[in-house]
Amino acid sequence: MIANPEQNYMTPEEYLEWEEKHPLKHEYMNGEILAMTGGTIAHNEIAVNLTTALKNHLRGKGCKVLMADSKLGVSETGPFHYPDVMVTCNEQDKRAKNVINFPCLIVEVLSPGTEGFDRGQKFQNYRRISTLREYVLVSANQKMVDCFRLNEKGLWELSTYGEGDEIELESVEFRFPLDLIYEDVVFSEN
Repeated sequence: MIANPEQNYMTPEEYLEWEEKHPLKHEYMNGEILAMTGGTIAHNEIAVNLTTALKNHLRGKGCKVLMADSKLGVSETGPFHYPDVMVTCNEQDKRAKNVINFPCLIVEVLSPGTEGFDRGQKFQNYRRISTLREYVLVSANQKMVDCFRLNEKGLWELSTYGEGDEIELESVEFRFPLDLIYEDVVFSEN
């Protein structure tokens, strides 16, 4: 989730050095740093449920499952984002200390304030990652998941899943009921 632009312009190197010492997380795009905001309990529960399921499925398979505190670099010069959940099976990322660069799966849990950015500019940024095979958007307001999958022709195809559906994440060979990621989630009345 992104929040308020602080109108501070930095080079990618300055950002990485500054953010390493800063107590709060910030995303970086085109020289601008963007402060991160907190999410709802439903948002957190969804991310935890999916992370747990992915970790259990991928245990022993040489992949890393990471959550919101792990920085993703679209390239060495940015943009830099903090996806809610991501998976990398790339050998180079296994040695990464500060930035993941080669994910195969990225998941964002949507909130009203970030949905447009997650579907638009952020997805445009993520599509520049050569190893990315799936981009998943999970609603925090209803049981609905959009999965954008890169096909063999290099085009992004959309599959939408709703209540009662089984989700297939081809990038990590994982099938599971949609209800798994909404376990114990209470949707707000608003």
